[in-house]
Amino acid sequence: MEERRIRLGNDDVWLELARIGGDSWQVTADWCSWLTADFTADLSTAEVVDFAARMVSHLRASAGGRFSAAVTPGRNNPLTLKAEPVGDGFAFFVRLTPNGDDDVCHLQMEIDPIATLELRETFSALHGALVV
Repeated sequence: MEERRIRLGNDDVWLELARIGGDSWQVTADWCSWLTADFTADLSTAEVVDFAARMVSHLRASAGGRFSAAVTPGRNNPLTLKAEPVGDGFAFFVRLTPNGDDDVCHLQMEIDPIATLELRETFSALHGALVV
């Protein structure tokens, strides 16, 4: 069975979105072990499938320009990725919001550039694991 998760980053700075059952997803982020976030988010499979499809679509675009994608369009969006092209890949600015989009309880961090091919494979694998 394919994993229903994505992990972006390296050993020092990383983000993971993992399905833990039903409509529950775990969002975990770590920045040099100094700043961490770890919380459960209620997301439907359709929301995550749509997010993964949008990410793959952006990553396949020939222009390779900046883009942004949120897991959900609503107030309770737990994760937004803003991608900035760098070399042959993208650096990400991550915004995590465990308690709704209220500018009070959120974490922002940057993930170093990741090759576009690796990103396409990562998001395609998540999409494929959820579309059965």
